[in-house]
Amino acid sequence: MDDYCSVVASDCIARNPAEPEFHQAVQEVIESLSKVIDHRPEYRKAKILERLVEPERVIIFRVPWQDDAGEIHINRGFRVQMNSALGPYKGGLRFHPSVNIGILKFLAFEQVFKNSLTTLPLGGGKGGSDFDPKGKSDNEVMHFCQSFMTELARQIGPDTDVPAGDIGVGGREIGYMFGQYKRLRNEFSGVLTGKGLGWGGSLIRPEATGYGAVYFASEMLATIDTTLEGKTCLVSGSGNVAQYTVDKINQLGGKVVTLSDSSGYIYDESGVSPDKLAYVMELKNIRRGRIAEYAAVYPEAVYVPVDPTLNYNPLWGHKADCAFPSATQNEINEIDAQHLVDNGILMIAEGANMPTVPAGQTLFIHHKVLFAPGKAANAGGVAVSGLEMSQNSMRLGWTREEVDDRLRIIMKAIHHACRDAATAYSEPTNYVDGANIAGFLKVADAMMDQGLV
Repeated sequence: MDDYCSVVASDCIARNPAEPEFHQAVQEVIESLSKVIDHRPEYRKAKILERLVEPERVIIFRVPWQDDAGEIHINRGFRVQMNSALGPYKGGLRFHPSVNIGILKFLAFEQVFKNSLTTLPLGGGKGGSDFDPKGKSDNEVMHFCQSFMTELARQIGPDTDVPAGDIGVGGREIGYMFGQYKRLRNEFSGVLTGKGLGWGGSLIRPEATGYGAVYFASEMLATIDTTLEGKTCLVSGSGNVAQYTVDKINQLGGKVVTLSDSSGYIYDESGVSPDKLAYVMELKNIRRGRIAEYAAVYPEAVYVPVDPTLNYNPLWGHKADCAFPSATQNEINEIDAQHLVDNGILMIAEGANMPTVPAGQTLFIHHKVLFAPGKAANAGGVAVSGLEMSQNSMRLGWTREEVDDRLRIIMKAIHHACRDAATAYSEPTNYVDGANIAGFLKVADAMMDQGLV
C-alpha cells in the first residue's frame, strides 16, 4: 500500500474508534485501490478515497415497543446511508443483538462496491437494530417493526433509500414494516424489497443471494475447465442464503455435506438432498428450530455442537472441493483457511458479507485458490432487489424464468468485470482486487462527474 493510501486508512481508523469490522473492510478495499490511485491522480486531488470512507449520513434512533405481557422495551435503530453516487441508497436491514454502528458501517461500505458491480443504478446503505426476533411472537415482532418504521420512514423512499432484508429480517418483518410505511406516507410504492409476491415482490428474490453465489462459483470453475457436478461442498449457515445455495448446488449436480447455526453444525456425508433441504427450510423458516434437530431426524448425519475452547471451526476441516461460507462475518479464521488449503479446496465463494479474515484471504490468494469475496459472489440478492424495484416502477411482474435468467446474466457480468479489473491492475485470479477495483472505478467516476458533494 502506498503512503497516501496508508494515510487515508490510518485516518479513517482514528476517526472511527472501536469499529474493527469497518476498519477491516476499509483496509482491504484501500489496499486493492492502491494499485489504481497512481494511474488516476485526479482521484487523489478530488479526495475520492477520503469521501468514500465517510458516510453521507448516519441516522440513530430510539425504538420503544411493548411485548405481549405489557412490558416496555427500548432498542436502538440505525440507518447508514453511505454513498448515493450511482442511485438511491440500497441495502438490507439486520435485526440481531450484535448490531452496532461499526458493523453497519462495514456492511454499508461493502454494499457500495457490491451494488456498483451489479451494473444497476444503486447506491449503498445498511441499517437495522439490536432487536432479536428469536423467541418473539408475531405480535411482538409486528409491534417492534411498526415502531422501527415510524422513525425510519422519515429517511427512506423509492427514490431516496430502499431497504431490504438481512439477518433477522425476512418476509414477515418486511411485510410489517411496509404496512406501517404505507400507513404513514399514504402511498403504495417500491420503498422496500423482499416484499410478498402478491403485493409487489419479485420471483426469485428469496433465492437470489444463494443462487447468485453458485452462479458466480460456476463462472470461476469454468476458468479452470470444470463444473460443480460431482463436487463436494461445505456450506455454513442454515438461513436463507445457505438454503438456496444448497438448492442450486443440488440442481447443478454437486453435494453439500454441512450446514450450521449458532449452536453447532451437522455433517452429512451422504449429502443434503432436496428432501432433506425441504426439512431444513421447514425447521428454520417455520418452526425456527435449531440445526441439531436435523441429526435426530437423519441419524446418518453427525451433529457437532459449538466448542468455545477451540480457536478454529471444525466445519472447515472436512475435505471438500468447494466452500460457501454463508453465515456471518469473520467465520473463517487463518487456521480454518489453512485447513481448507491443506485439504485441497478448489474454490470458495462467500455467501455472507466478509466471512473470511484478511489473513485467510491472503492465504487463499497465495495458494491460487479461486476465492470470490462477498461483494462479488453474494451480489445476487441486491441484484434481484434492483429488478424488483424495476418491476415496481413499471407496475408489472416478470416470470420466474425471466428473473432467474437476468440474475444469471448479471452474475456472469460481475465475474467478467472482476476478472478484467484484476487482469488490468493485479493478477487475473485475484478476485478480491478485481471486485474492489471494478466496483470503485464506477463509483469514483460518478462522484467526479457530480462535483464536490
